[in-house]
Amino acid sequence: MAGHSKWKNIQRRKNAQDAKRGKIFMKAAKDIYIAAKEGGPDPEMNPTLRLAIDKAKASNMPNDNIDRAIKKATGSLDGASYEEVVYEGYGPGGAAIMVEILTDNKNRSASDVRHAFSKNGGNLGENGCVSFMFNRRGYLVIDRSTTEADEDTIMLAVIEAGAEEMETTEDTYEIFTEPDQFSDVKSALYEEGYNLETAEVTLIPSTYSSLSEGERSKMEKLIDHLEELEDVQEVYHNADLTE
Repeated sequence: MAGHSKWKNIQRRKNAQDAKRGKIFMKAAKDIYIAAKEGGPDPEMNPTLRLAIDKAKASNMPNDNIDRAIKKATGSLDGASYEEVVYEGYGPGGAAIMVEILTDNKNRSASDVRHAFSKNGGNLGENGCVSFMFNRRGYLVIDRSTTEADEDTIMLAVIEAGAEEMETTEDTYEIFTEPDQFSDVKSALYEEGYNLETAEVTLIPSTYSSLSEGERSKMEKLIDHLEELEDVQEVYHNADLTE
């Protein structure tokens, strides 16, 4: 039965924030840099890099920018050296928060993140304090208005593609995969002619935290503050922000 999706609510808000910040190209370049640095510059042999390039192109990032990020990672161009850091903590009402950082200055990032938490009613925690509440999964969305196929037809296509779960909401079909199956499922659905509104490997909360009206407002301010930081790539949380 079609219903409300808490994850879709989180996702819709996150996408809106990405557009508002105007940091999309910088963020995509860092993703490409770290993927090429760790797995090599050939997207055919490096699925993580291929996914990062796909996301960059979906944001209309120029090919020159993509090539430059790969060349920096392989040492072909001079540039900053980035490293990944993950911070974990609690927001207002005890909501779990994970912040993925890609930075060339860990001290700056740590100070900025700590300040954001303390200023907005949150607490930065130890590594592992909330990560167990999230699962890394492939996440794909088909907008129901873009297809004439019914739910059973979509479900069959999803199963044949190798996905493990599908949820139907009023507006979308939400498809979940294991991370290593994501690329295959994405390609299979594209080949079937489905337009994907969202296609990414992300962290999805296993449980959601209900907040009061005041806590929701503080939580949104904390998320906004974190997402505005230069080094932040992603902010994940388990707060149900629906009113």
